[in-house]
Amino acid sequence: MVKINKIYTRTGDDGTTGLVRGPRRTKHDLRIEAYGTVEEANAFIGHARLTSTTMPKVDNVLSRVQNDLFDVGSDLATPGADDADAEYPSLRVRAVQTDWLEKQIDHFNADLRPLTSFILPGGTPLSGALHIARTVTRRAERLVSALVEIEPETSPEALRYLNRLSDLLFVLGRVANSNGEKDVLWVPGNYGDVRKG
Repeated sequence: MVKINKIYTRTGDDGTTGLVRGPRRTKHDLRIEAYGTVEEANAFIGHARLTSTTMPKVDNVLSRVQNDLFDVGSDLATPGADDADAEYPSLRVRAVQTDWLEKQIDHFNADLRPLTSFILPGGTPLSGALHIARTVTRRAERLVSALVEIEPETSPEALRYLNRLSDLLFVLGRVANSNGEKDVLWVPGNYGDVRKG
């Protein structure tokens, strides 16, 4: 169990932060940006949950995702390869967590109206909030992908999890739009009154 008594430590006043292991890094280091953006995605999911209480199945999924995202953050905050003989192994995202996301995608997607166009974020408040969370998750995924290029020992499962999570949030956004009935469809080349002018 984590026990936090003091909120401020002043150790980051020099623009650096500590990881689970290894030397301190600047607060704009790519690894810090990556897990910071995972935290941002988690906050947006928490905000989406303010309007998901009327959909308990969706809310339960989002609750688990929020917990899993803490695992992703911990994974990313622990650079380097694990020591097989360590007394306390590092917390890593596991394939079973990503597989669970895939099962949720398949389950919720089964009842959705087929897509006939790309959709625009919007419709219901919950759908709009989930699309914001999805785009922030995509940004986290891009940052982790960049991190893997410069620190190859970075967890590939964390990257896979974020990729799948953004897909799930897209699907849940459609579920929140009455299973796609209230989706806002993209109309290519829709210039509206501009064409008449």
